[in-house]
Amino acid sequence: MQDFSGVWVPLVTPIAAGAVDHAGLQRLVAGLAKSGIRGFVLNGSTAEAAALDEDEQRAIVDSVRRAAPQAPLVMGASGVRPAVLAARLQRWADAGFAGFLVPPPSYVRPAQQGVADFFREVADSAPAPLLLYDIPGRTGVRIETATMLALAAHPRIAGVKDCAGDPDHTQAVIDDGRLQLLAGDDARLFTTLCQGGAGAITASAHLRPELFVALHRLVAESRLAPARSLWRGLWPLTRAFFAEPNPAVIKAVLARHIGIADELRAPMTRAGSASVQAALDALGALDRLTAA
Repeated sequence: MQDFSGVWVPLVTPIAAGAVDHAGLQRLVAGLAKSGIRGFVLNGSTAEAAALDEDEQRAIVDSVRRAAPQAPLVMGASGVRPAVLAARLQRWADAGFAGFLVPPPSYVRPAQQGVADFFREVADSAPAPLLLYDIPGRTGVRIETATMLALAAHPRIAGVKDCAGDPDHTQAVIDDGRLQLLAGDDARLFTTLCQGGAGAITASAHLRPELFVALHRLVAESRLAPARSLWRGLWPLTRAFFAEPNPAVIKAVLARHIGIADELRAPMTRAGSASVQAALDALGALDRLTAA
């Protein structure tokens, strides 16, 4: 089974004049790939994937491969009908993904038996292992602890991106040991790592990714005093990045640092100037702290 430990960056999709900016994407990816991160998550919620068609998503995969040919890639994929989603994953069988990040069906709010049946049907024919994406704030339904532990028995389900905000659930999955649990809520990144999480899928790591990698390493080595100190520096940045719907603030800061356009697809809108300035101030404070 694929090892998903470490820090993964769920990539934004640079947009310029309404189209995917592949040059900007490759510039972003090439810089991140040098930082020690484990790999990239493509076409997830941070990528505004709901506003991308399948041709655009495939072109994004090709661009990332060119910019970071050795980096493991996880593909975000969602749907309501399991057979339709399973067929879609089969169309990506030639892409060589390390895994697929899949949430429960959105909006329909199935019972837990329906959630379990959905994931089993998709996993049965998936060309790469699944990471369960537990994000009730977007889907409207939890993957409850009992359901997740039952799904852990499936040979093609390898882990979970945990955005449920339930520390008891998080600890139960970690203690069970069959699924690699990755922090998905940036605000709980340090807590989840200290609980025993295997890593993180963190949008905040678009900026200063090497520090998020260092945080993961320090916790894994039980060096908690320097880990706490580093997290105190990272925390204001992660908080500032999510002051408005993701990825608006992150894109605005990246626009100033690597020159991508500060543009999102409707109905997403650009971050306000106060939110952007707060993030830039937090980034500057972090730079001063780590330079000291």
